[in-house]
This record gives sequence, C-alpha cells and structure tokens, in this order.
Amino acid sequence: MNKTELTPKSVFQQFAKINAIPRPSKHEEKMIDYLLEFGKQHGLPTKVDETGNVLISKPATPGYENRPTVVLQSHMDMVCDKLVDVEIDFMNDPIQTYVDGEWLKAKGTTLGADDGIGVAMELAILESDDIEHGPIECLFTRDEETGLTGAFGLQAGFMTGDMLINLDSEDEGQIFVSCAGGITTHADFRFTREEAPAGQFFLKASLKGLNGGHSGDDINKKRANAIKILSRFLYTMNEKYGIRLAQFNSGKMHNAIPRDGIVVFSVDEDKKEEVRAAWNIFASDVEEEFHVTDTAMVFAMESCAAEAVLPKEVSDRFVRAMQALDNGVFAMCQDEEIAWLVETSSNVASVQSSAEEIKVVASQRSNVMSNLRNMADTVKALFQLAGAEVAQSDGYPAWKMNPNSQLTKIVVDTYKKLFDKEPAVLGIHAGLECGLFSERYPNMDMVSFGPTLRGVHSPDERLLIPTVQMVWDHLLEILKTIPEK
Repeated sequence: MNKTELTPKSVFQQFAKINAIPRPSKHEEKMIDYLLEFGKQHGLPTKVDETGNVLISKPATPGYENRPTVVLQSHMDMVCDKLVDVEIDFMNDPIQTYVDGEWLKAKGTTLGADDGIGVAMELAILESDDIEHGPIECLFTRDEETGLTGAFGLQAGFMTGDMLINLDSEDEGQIFVSCAGGITTHADFRFTREEAPAGQFFLKASLKGLNGGHSGDDINKKRANAIKILSRFLYTMNEKYGIRLAQFNSGKMHNAIPRDGIVVFSVDEDKKEEVRAAWNIFASDVEEEFHVTDTAMVFAMESCAAEAVLPKEVSDRFVRAMQALDNGVFAMCQDEEIAWLVETSSNVASVQSSAEEIKVVASQRSNVMSNLRNMADTVKALFQLAGAEVAQSDGYPAWKMNPNSQLTKIVVDTYKKLFDKEPAVLGIHAGLECGLFSERYPNMDMVSFGPTLRGVHSPDERLLIPTVQMVWDHLLEILKTIPEK
C-alpha cells in the first residue's frame, strides 16, 4: 500500500501496520501483543482483561479535562477469506493491499477494514499530540466476527466512559443507533457410510462466482445463496431419481452468505445423462433468476471417482431438510418510519461434510427478541424433524434505540455543520457489539458509524478512500464539541 497517496495519513499508516499483523478471529494474540506494546511505548495506561479485550486510556488535552469520558471502540479480529487460487497463510502472512481508483482493496483476500480501519482511527488518535479531546478510552475487542466473544466477556467496570462511539459501521453518512440480536443454530447429521449400490455413477456439481456478502447487511438484496441453490438441485434429483449423497461442502463463516460450493452424489448409471441435462437447464434457470444480483455464476458438473455414500434414509432426510430450510428475509419492520429495515431473517451459512457427519450452520437475526426466538425455534424444529442433533448459541441481544440520546444529537449536529447535509439516523439488521455493551452498561450513550465498505466478509471487500477522511474529520469534530459535564 502506498501510504503517501492516502489521507488522513496517520490513519492509513496505522492501517498498514495493522494489516501486517495476522489477526484471524479467535487468533488475535499477535494483535493483543501489538496493542499492549503500543500503549507502553506511548506511555498510556493500558490493560487487558481475561477475555483478551484491550483498553488504552488517554487523558484530556488542556482545557478539556471536565468533558465526559468517551469510549472509542472497534474489534481487532477480521474475517479471513480468499479466492480459491490465492495462496496465503492467514495465521502468518500479511494482507497485501492496493489502490484501485477511489477504493482500497486486497489482493485476492478480505481487506481487514472490517474493523481494522476503526482500530487504525483509534490508534491514530492515541498517537497524536494535536487533537483536542476530553478523556478517552479506546476499547479493542476480540473475536467479534465468530461469536462476539470479546463483548460477551467484557465485565462491568472495565471501561468507565459515559459515551461510546462504535467504529464498525459500513456506510459513511449513516449513524446507527440500534441493531438486531442474533442466534446461531448448529445441526449435525451423523451416520455410518456405506458402499454405493451396484450400477451407480458418481457426479460432482460445483457452483462459484456468487457475490455472497454479510448475512445481516446484505440479506435483503436477493443475492444467491450457494447452499440453497445446490440443495434445490439435489432435492429435485432425489425426488426424480433417488440419488445418494456423498459430499456437500459450502460456506465458511457463520455470518456470510456462501459464494461457492460442491456436492458429490451418485445416480443410476442409465440416468446420468438425464441428470447432466437437468443440471444444464437448472443452471440456465438460476442464472436468469439472479441475473441482476449475481452476474458471474459459474456452474460445472463432471464425473468423479466412486466413494462411500450416506445411508439412503439419512441422505433423504438431509436433502429434504435443506430444501425446506427457511432462508432470507422473514419479516420487515412494522414501524412506519423504519419499514425499509429488515426485522427478522435467517441465513444458512455453511454445510461441511466429513467421514461420519454433516454439519450445518444457520444464523437467525431480529431486532424483536420474541421474533428472534420464534425464527430460531422454527429452524431448530426443522432440523429436529429431520433427525439431526441441534444446538444453538445463547445469542446476543438487540440494541434498542435511545430516543433521548445526547450523543446522537451531537453526532448529527456536527455532521450537518461539517458537510451541510443531514446524516441518516438508522437501525441496522446486522449485530453490533453495542447490544452486549448495553446490557452491562445500561446508562451508556452509544452510536455507531464508519467509512464506506463494500463486499465485507469476502475477497471483494473494499474501502472507499475519501470516506475515511470524512469520518475522521467528523470524529475529531465530535470529540471537540462534546460539552462539559
């Protein structure tokens, strides 16, 4: 990354340093060490809790000592995904970035701007000696992407601020004041494999090139889900020809719409050409179905070596369950002012087969907690009927809007002052750590915003460079404007 081309320079310098540090979710040890050393080098009070969250404090600049303490918060981990032909070891290798017009991108991998750019802004403020602000606490949480582990483990009293600005949103000019809660459902189909009946022919069907995306932010964009597409084909073929499933592998992250996948199955040898023809027709129909949202689909089918298959009864139960599994938007918000916002949804995120089991992961979201429970129970009941072993996460709470938020008013007023336009004050269907913070710090005033990101949780992740300067200017204006206690 050519840092001299990017402004604010201090932020992009910090981002370049961060992207040289491996930080996959649940493996943030190197990043934690870096933050602790950063605090030590700059003489700033720094602490880490049992979960691995890091808090670095900075005193007020002269004249701002009587301002409320503001917490700036970002998560230190990143989703690690790559194109199939890219070689990278996310545990050891840096992220390679480049500038493409107004966008910052990575070479065939996720960029790490979710939420590395928020971390970079915090570090730039901590390092600075010319920014006006009251007392600041910079909170860096771990493992946000695969379970909100850091936010779950954060104890009351670890931070002392009165206000919190979460820097983990993805559209400049949008100020988020509430978020959805979520539950993750895990279904496990167990079996003992057996040899395929005599006269069976094996086929491997694959799909790639889908846009995928974030299962909260992008669930309403009618994008194709690789798991659901492959399941549709398997169901049709099973009903017509009685196939035997051998493999199903698709999806990696619990919070992403899967972009590719493969299935291996067997069929009576005299039906193989009919199945090939059906696949070609199916591919054409699906391409037409998603001709607006997914324009680069690649369908392929080839013969493959024979292998052990699932017992017929388990194969049937699994295929039928995957066809029936609810996926996408379940309900929109009922309140007129936010009727555009998704209220409740479910996304089937991954299917991974092995020698003795197939594991399915699906995530449910809602900003109405009773509907979240209903959606999660609906998915759970389906898998129970299909004979799977089902477990669910404890989930995380929704963050409810505070209609009397002083911080929201400050954020909106400073935005209008800087840019001479109104920001959008919104709720988000994705989960934010603010929901968990609100449980342990019920009186904390919170907002969330950030620069524009696209393609998050995928190798298409990119950061709109000019919006970083806008968010930076806005953040500094907020810190300067917050009134005395």
